[in-house]
Order: sequence, then C-alpha cells, then structure tokens
Amino acid sequence: MFFKQSTLISQVNVDFVEYDLENGLHVILTKDNSNPIVSIDIWYHVGSKDEDTNRTGFAHLFEHMMFQGSDNVGKAEHFSYVQKAGGTVNGTTNQDRTNYFESLPSNQLELALWLESDRMSTLNVTQENFDNQREVVKEEKRQRYDNVPYGTRFYNLFKLAFKNQPYGWIPIGSMEHLNDADLSYAQNFYNRFYNPNNAVLVISGDIEYDKTKVLVNKYFGGLANGPEVNRNYSSVIFNQGEIRDTVYDNIQIPALYIGYKIPGVTSKDIYPLALLSSVLSSGRSSRLYGELVYKKKLAKSVNAFIWDLELGGLFIITATALKGTDLNDIEKVINEEIEKINNENITAKELEKVKNSSESEFTNRALTDLGKADMLANYWTFYKNTSLINSDINNYLNVKEEDIKNTASKFLNNNNRVVLYYLPKNNK
Repeated sequence: MFFKQSTLISQVNVDFVEYDLENGLHVILTKDNSNPIVSIDIWYHVGSKDEDTNRTGFAHLFEHMMFQGSDNVGKAEHFSYVQKAGGTVNGTTNQDRTNYFESLPSNQLELALWLESDRMSTLNVTQENFDNQREVVKEEKRQRYDNVPYGTRFYNLFKLAFKNQPYGWIPIGSMEHLNDADLSYAQNFYNRFYNPNNAVLVISGDIEYDKTKVLVNKYFGGLANGPEVNRNYSSVIFNQGEIRDTVYDNIQIPALYIGYKIPGVTSKDIYPLALLSSVLSSGRSSRLYGELVYKKKLAKSVNAFIWDLELGGLFIITATALKGTDLNDIEKVINEEIEKINNENITAKELEKVKNSSESEFTNRALTDLGKADMLANYWTFYKNTSLINSDINNYLNVKEEDIKNTASKFLNNNNRVVLYYLPKNNK
C-alpha cells in the first residue's frame, strides 16, 4: 500500500500580500469576502525565553498589562469597545511570542486598528496597573498551576530538561520573581519588545487590499521603531543523560510524564516527529493507546504530542494510570514501543492514517480567518517565509516510513529525556 496525496489542500490556497512599513512593522493582508468578518492578529516576537532568569513571568504579565489602557483607551476599555462592536478579543503568550487578536464585523476594522496602534505606542505602564495585574497573574498561577492536580507537570518537565538553557521555565513564571519585580523593569520590557519592528500585523477576512493599506498606514505608519532585539540565545543541548524525578502531589491517581528534547520548529525533523506522535496516541488503534488502554488495561488515558518551539522543544508522552497500576509497568510498555519505532519502520497504513489527519487539520485551520492569520504570523515570525502557508503541508505528506524511524532514533532515546512520576502524597 502506498500513500496517495489528496487534493484537499489545493482547495484552500491562501492569497495574501505582505510588505514592511518604514518603522519595520511587517504587514500581511489576506482577503476573503465570503463573510462580513475580519480578524486582526498581532504577534510580538517576545516570549518567556526573552526574560531575565531572575525575572520570569514578564512576557505573560505583559499580555495582561496590554489591556490596562493607553493614552486614548481607558482601563479594560479595549474589551468593551470590541464587544460592543459585536466582536471578540483575546491574547496568548508562549515561550517565543505574544499575540493579540480580534474578530469583529468588517465595518469595524478601523476601530481594531486604532485600539492596537494606541497600545503599541502609548501603553499605560503605571505602578497601579502593574501592581494590579501582577496580583491577577499570581492568582492565575495559584488556580491553574500550583493548586490543581498535576498542575506543575510541564513546569517540572521544562525546568529539568532545559536547566541553564532557553525554556528552563514556562510563561507563568515564578511567584518569587513576580513578587520581586519593579515598575522600572516593566517599563524597560515594554520599551524593548513592544515596537513595530518587533511585530507582525496580519489582517484576514472581508477587506479590500488598497483601502486596508491606507488604514494600516494611518494608524501604524507614524509609530516610532524601537531598539533592535538581541537574539543571541544559548543553544539547546541534547543527550545530557536521563533525568528522573518523583513528585508527590495532591492527586488520587498516579501519572507518568516523559519529555524528549527535540530541535526547533524550522528543523526538517519536526515533520516526522509530529506524525510519530499521532502514530503513538491518536485514536484507539494507535500504538500506545492500544497497548496501554485496551490490551493491557494499565492506563485510563495516554497521549503523545510535540511542544515545538523556536529553538527546541519536547516530544511529550503522558499516561494516567488506572487505580492500582504501577507506573513502572506503564513506563516499560512505553519504552518497548519506542524501541520498536527506533528499530523498525511503521506500516504504510499507519503513515497513511496520520498523514490524512494532518492534512485535514491543516486544511481546516486554513479555512478560518483567524486560523489563516495565525498561520501567516507564525510562518513570518519563525521562518521568514509566509508562503509556507501554501506548501508546508507537503513537508508532512512527503515523510517516509524510514524518516520516522531515523528521526525517532536520533531524539527518542533514554539519554535525551526527562521522566516524571506523579504519585499521591499518601504514597510518600
């Protein structure tokens, strides 16, 4: 059996135009007049890896700060303006970038551009706003990480895998660092990273290119650029030896977390690794799910996925045990399945299945205005090749069985991983 590439992706070829303003802002426009909706997506090339090691959590803190008002917009009014116009608005932060996005009726495009340009240039970085949002972030950390079962799992995986390297912490940061932070550091952070020349603006949906270019220039063309961002990061180090730890948590059921270090997003190895994660855990017939959940009945759930980032990342396998199951037995099965992958090609049928799923997911994402905007921003920010939105799927579809085996043997070995056992506190 061989894999036959479908024609699905040809139906969603994304047309776009892109250009730079004099201040360095990269602008990408893509038109779809089928619905009277427009999405605006701004990516700032700053994430938690850009923080000082004793001031973690600032990139995420600034996601909150950016909604606290600017010269012409009051505190929290960004939300109310967009919502009253019939739209939605939000922001996200990861280790590499922070983005802000709105979707709203297309006749409200100018409103969104005004809001984004005002806070790009005149954010109110005041002591009151800083103190208020610092407390909000601290409470978020308590509720989402510190005081929930298994909440520290990714914090611990990244801390151990990337000790003294980029990605040694996750965006929520340290409570100690948030407590010690001061206003001057916050102001310097804003001045360093929140500038046109460190951002990409994507506008997707019901627009006309010429009219939109005029509006972009009106609201962003006069903004001053900022200092050049120093991106002299230390390298990710592979194969440093297996790291193991046991965490006694407020949980009832044991869980296992394994993270293998992988290269950055632009590496050709990412494509077979992504497909491999689906081979292992996507659907009932996948290798780990079939073995651990259905055949051996050792786990109630199992998952594998890649956390791919600009400089490196993790191939993560998680398994939640059935009550009374020893995590050693689960780990043994995972090790056996990884060993098989390292030594034998997967079947053509397995590869066909995961390629079809990847193509479907890629296509569905490219069919929405916000999905297109996010993909375009991603391909510009990390690849400097926006046209990949129309060709990157082929890098998945062209993966061969031996590519998966070769890439797995390169990165999925015990010398390149962290293993975490999460056990109930009463087992201590």
